[in-house]
Amino acid sequence: MAPARIDDFHDMFENSPCGYITLQPNGRVQRVNKTLLGWTNRTADEMIGRRFSDFVNMAGRIYYETHIAPLLRMQGFFNEFAIEMVTASGEPVQMICNALEGRDAAGKPEFTRLAFLKATDRRRYERELLNARDVATVSLASERAASELREQFIAVLGHDLRNPLASISAGARIIGREAKTEKEHQVVAMLQTTVMRMAGLIDNVLDFARGRLGGGITLDRNNRERLEPVLHQVVDELRMSSPDRQIEEEYFIDRPVDCDRTRIGQLASNLIGNALTHGAANQPVRVRAETVDGQFKLTVANGGEPIPDVARAKLFEPFFRGDVRASRQGLGLGLHIASQIAKAHDGALAVTSTSEQTIFTFTMPLSGSNGTTPTPSE
Repeated sequence: MAPARIDDFHDMFENSPCGYITLQPNGRVQRVNKTLLGWTNRTADEMIGRRFSDFVNMAGRIYYETHIAPLLRMQGFFNEFAIEMVTASGEPVQMICNALEGRDAAGKPEFTRLAFLKATDRRRYERELLNARDVATVSLASERAASELREQFIAVLGHDLRNPLASISAGARIIGREAKTEKEHQVVAMLQTTVMRMAGLIDNVLDFARGRLGGGITLDRNNRERLEPVLHQVVDELRMSSPDRQIEEEYFIDRPVDCDRTRIGQLASNLIGNALTHGAANQPVRVRAETVDGQFKLTVANGGEPIPDVARAKLFEPFFRGDVRASRQGLGLGLHIASQIAKAHDGALAVTSTSEQTIFTFTMPLSGSNGTTPTPSE
């Protein structure tokens, strides 16, 4: 290999892709390469012999003289500090700089070398990122405020719907007592089932709004009441609203279940209602509840087409409805609320679906959150 020539070193210094400045111990420019002169639109005669701080903006001058120069004197180097130089016409040029101080054998400073990388594009990108962050912060705050207002509106709306619904229910009961013909009884039954379905929808809306507003699903546990009557009542109500469908039920609950009976009834109602909506009309919906291996287990099964994998992954998300018949349109909150009720009971809600049947399974520990098992009631 041929030895490097002095001309090669000279060219590497002058035409390097980096800017170079050599300073005397007193901080005055001793040498500057063509690259930096080109970036700043200056000549060597303008810069040599003057202090380096004369060629940076005021903020950079203060930063260099009060921070960089003292640290150079203490540790002999300083890496990757941002500084803004000024061109001959007064335009700023953003730079990233590394500095190294050379010393003699006695430790006395002999020179300082500065290497510069032009960082105009980088600094612009950083500013754009900061601006984008500020815009996103404002947008996020606005969206949160709008979302909270929207959810408060949902909660108030759901609450205010209860009063007229209660009036309709009371009116239906009065008409039912005075009904004489079969057609009148059918109309009253239709009103009552509609009221029941509307009440369920309102409950789901309120529970969803509470959950999104941070309240979550609230529980009122009562260990002294049996759970079977609650589940049986739910099944009876759904039989009334779907008289053409068959619902089979089995209960093997031989010990107390530490739960909120109303909430478990709501969970069961949502699961059975979902099975009635999506299951095959010519096959029964099968409901089974049991206590086994220290857990309460509730399963709801139906026949029909299997749930596609894509839909199964979203079943417990709010407002997901999948493919439903027009007569059974809902808000898509039932399974989401059911999953939240399961979670509030430290339990889990899962689904399996094959060409033979679809099964929703709810499991929860029999013992309470304190780890104790409820004492059987008399």
